[in-house]
Amino acid sequence: MKRVSTILALALAAVTLGACNGGTAAQADKPPLAGARIGGPFTLTDQDGKTVRDTDFAGKYRLVYFGYTYCPDVCPTDVQKIGRALRTLEKQDPSYAAQIQPIFITIDPDRDKPAQVKQFVTAFHPRIVGLTGTPEQIAAIAKSYGAYFKKMAPSEPGGAYLMDHSATIYLMDKEGKPLALITREMTEPEMIAEIRKWAK
Repeated sequence: MKRVSTILALALAAVTLGACNGGTAAQADKPPLAGARIGGPFTLTDQDGKTVRDTDFAGKYRLVYFGYTYCPDVCPTDVQKIGRALRTLEKQDPSYAAQIQPIFITIDPDRDKPAQVKQFVTAFHPRIVGLTGTPEQIAAIAKSYGAYFKKMAPSEPGGAYLMDHSATIYLMDKEGKPLALITREMTEPEMIAEIRKWAK
């Protein structure tokens, strides 16, 4: 049901192709998404109703995740994994963990107002920043990240709708440029290892 957008599929294909062709040691040390057109400037609203810009996160590595608070299973599981990984990093190396900023961006702005977003993100870790905005703002940032989402019709008249969406965590550098993708198939230790490998 969850689909990865074309831009991410192409990025992953390029990485796979490079591996099959036997890249050099220098290439092996290069982040998988180095040079990819993922991410960009944005202006959104955080869980406290304050205006937030991409430049507010300058100097921090970012874990960016697109989801929505009414998601029945995938989003809570993924954001919980982010929270657990951050807590583990905080125990291992507090100064390093302080450089990692998790960001949750809703793809359901019609329902996810700041209050709903705040209740959701604070349930998983106090340092997760939750962002919402107008439908146009959300569509623009999702497009810049190559994140797919689509509103699904309710299963019955008058029922609640669900959102179909890609479920990937984007690891971005301190300038907001892409480093790597963290997939939901990764275990928590694998996720932490991937963060430490590229966020250094």
